[in-house]
Amino acid sequence: MKLASYNIQFGVGLDGRCDPARIAKSLDGADIVCLQEVTRGFHANGYADLAATMADLFAGYHSVFSAPADVYLGMIETEDGKRVARRLQFGNMVLSRWPILSVRTLLLPRARTFDKLNVQRCATEALIDAPGGALRVYSVHLDHVSPEERIAQIIELKARANLYVEEGGGLTGGADFDLPALPMPEDYVLMGDFNMQPESPEYVAMTGPVDAYYGRVARHPHPVDALDRMGRLTPGCYSWMDPRETSSRLHLDYAFISCGLLPRLKGAHVDLEPQGSDHFPVWLELAD
Repeated sequence: MKLASYNIQFGVGLDGRCDPARIAKSLDGADIVCLQEVTRGFHANGYADLAATMADLFAGYHSVFSAPADVYLGMIETEDGKRVARRLQFGNMVLSRWPILSVRTLLLPRARTFDKLNVQRCATEALIDAPGGALRVYSVHLDHVSPEERIAQIIELKARANLYVEEGGGLTGGADFDLPALPMPEDYVLMGDFNMQPESPEYVAMTGPVDAYYGRVARHPHPVDALDRMGRLTPGCYSWMDPRETSSRLHLDYAFISCGLLPRLKGAHVDLEPQGSDHFPVWLELAD
């Protein structure tokens, strides 16, 4: 099972072109895809509906889109004379080769800013009917301005992911509506743009601290960084590049797995070839 996560920067690549098709091509072979910075109604990409475009490009896949930042920009008149709302939507997607059984949009904590952009962030949760058993996958995008805010978001994200069974996911007691009972898997994958660097305070809040004797131990309730586990989180590694100054590079994107998935972990890496965004895709491979 191959999973990939990609912050697509509203479809605009390192060369300044908006080309969703090359983004989809760079993710060829992924069974599950997590996308961030998916937009509708944004002037920077010609007001493209990237949620619909990416769903079309992944023909045959199941898809969901969450827009925690949804700004109403007034009414416009279409060519056929109809009046429709103009909205800017900014959020995450999950696309899956296998059926998506339920979805939740987990809004993450935020605080008001006054001189820097700060949008509502979320984790898009998809319960997927995967061949090896139902699996929860989260497409995540954390705040880019404040470490303090990222830590608050990580605390909330981990709590919701770890309490999934106790909370009951998106639906329990479905028999009242003639619906089948949904599976309640303990294991999960968190993939996306966490806007934090390795061993930063936010990173330690996610993974737990390093012990002087044992190093970083897999321990509930901390998810495991798959890249680090596979030896791919090395000095100088990166997943983001500044298009204006390509020597400016940071590692911001990750694939975290619950401890129960460790026996299934087969590989993880960042693909530095695609040019479709200022970020690069993170790949994760799990045994079925």
